[in-house]
Amino acid sequence: MHLLVVEDDDIVRMLMVEVLDDLGYSTLEADNATAALKIIADANQPLALLVTDVGLPDMSGEVLASEARKLRPLLPVLFASGYAESFDIPEGMHMIGKPFSIDLLRDKVVSILGPR
Repeated sequence: MHLLVVEDDDIVRMLMVEVLDDLGYSTLEADNATAALKIIADANQPLALLVTDVGLPDMSGEVLASEARKLRPLLPVLFASGYAESFDIPEGMHMIGKPFSIDLLRDKVVSILGPR
């Protein structure tokens, strides 16, 4: 199972993927929602978690999550945002505020997926 990281900032995306890989997770990445939806729509691609920025260039992370849930109703979603305090988290989804520590990211992912 893979974690799909969707982040338009190349450096932030690279760091998130590196941290998650170092924690033992297998990751896929996309720099926009359109590319992410192509991955999500691929029924042969096992996904355990969608980690997405809220502010993406082609659609909001919230719209991406909604579209992802239409394709995979049980897919857990973790939003990452520098504006976490002003974002209403959709029911059944999760939020982590940027900037975040490696430990906080790990703890949040483990709280969603369970221990490895």
